[in-house]
Amino acid sequence: MGLSIHHHLLLLLLSLSVVATTVSAYNITDILSSYPNYTDFNRLLTQTKIADEINGRQTLTVLVLPNSIFSPVAASHPLSVVKKVLSLHVLLDYFDQAKLHQLSNGSTITTTLFQTTGTAEKNNGLVNITDFKDGSVGFGSAAPNSTIGSNYTKSVKQIPYSISIIEINAPIVAPGFLTAPPPVSDVDLTALLESHGAKTFSSLIQSSGVIKTFHSIADKGLTIFAPSDEGFKEKDLPDLSKLTSDEVVTLLKYHATASYLPLGSLKIFKGPISTLASTGAGKFELTVSVKGGSVKLLTGTRSSRIADNILDSPLISIFTVDRVLIPKDPLSKPPAPAPAPKHPPPPPSHSPAPGHSAHSPDGATPPAPGDKTPEVAPVSPAADGADHGSQKGVGVHVKGGAVLSLVAFVIASIFMH
Repeated sequence: MGLSIHHHLLLLLLSLSVVATTVSAYNITDILSSYPNYTDFNRLLTQTKIADEINGRQTLTVLVLPNSIFSPVAASHPLSVVKKVLSLHVLLDYFDQAKLHQLSNGSTITTTLFQTTGTAEKNNGLVNITDFKDGSVGFGSAAPNSTIGSNYTKSVKQIPYSISIIEINAPIVAPGFLTAPPPVSDVDLTALLESHGAKTFSSLIQSSGVIKTFHSIADKGLTIFAPSDEGFKEKDLPDLSKLTSDEVVTLLKYHATASYLPLGSLKIFKGPISTLASTGAGKFELTVSVKGGSVKLLTGTRSSRIADNILDSPLISIFTVDRVLIPKDPLSKPPAPAPAPKHPPPPPSHSPAPGHSAHSPDGATPPAPGDKTPEVAPVSPAADGADHGSQKGVGVHVKGGAVLSLVAFVIASIFMH
């Protein structure tokens, strides 16, 4: 009986060890940094934030292109087009050399990262893989009237059933992929927000002038979290009509950050996000919570769920959220203390006149010491500690996994003896 319990406990601990060591098992940027022939491909994976998407997923294949092939494509197209092309080279399934030669009926259609963006038309986000009779393996867009114009060259790196990196000899391009969308500066931001149920937010950023701030940094990196019109109808919101113009501006700036953060980047973001309203460390910040497929923004007073990604075009990302973000920090600055006088008057003298002394009645007690109480250091608000504590735990899951593996090994060794 005891042996059976020990056996089950041993299996449980070993299972936990395996789970712990598979968390954050790879980083595509680190892997490709060992291969000088893929520096341009690797750099643009990072710049377009597709690297974040890859690192946040399991079971996929990355089709890499050497510098000699990829560099001309990247140099002749804007970053928005390059991002689409790169996302078509991330397959959401695991393919190594052996599996490529074991395809059912010699061919398969697989989904790519681009198909998950919501901007793919018909089959533009699918890739056709074909194992030819001459032993070669070809890749091409699965869209109608497309051809297979790329071939497998070699295997680069595999972490079995997690990520496979293989080289191909030509980029995969779907119909219309190389047509550049209008530049971000030409996007009608207010019309975009209004057409996605954020008319109130659109009106406020126009009337307050905050939209000018958004436009001024859009080409450097900008992410906007626009509350839906329904979110502005909640009863527990502050009365906007009673806020000063500066307070309204602060509230609106709290809904944006001067960084390009698409959804994949938010899902793996560690630490607090500084917003345009931030005035220093710990002030007007947001944190991210991910549970299943739901991504929420935490303010310290409430949470707001990301509903839709209505624009993702490097270097700007715009989301709609279901609730207005209310910061834990006050919207208005505390009044400045009154300045101290430059030359304070000397204190009045209470010394007795020369030759005279004050007489006390017999038996009078001496004066009592002054009533001075030691000052007590202010206690930090509990909410601040809670927020920072939750962030400290975000980046330690890998270390925790290593500790769990060691504990499992030690206990297993005890039971084996």
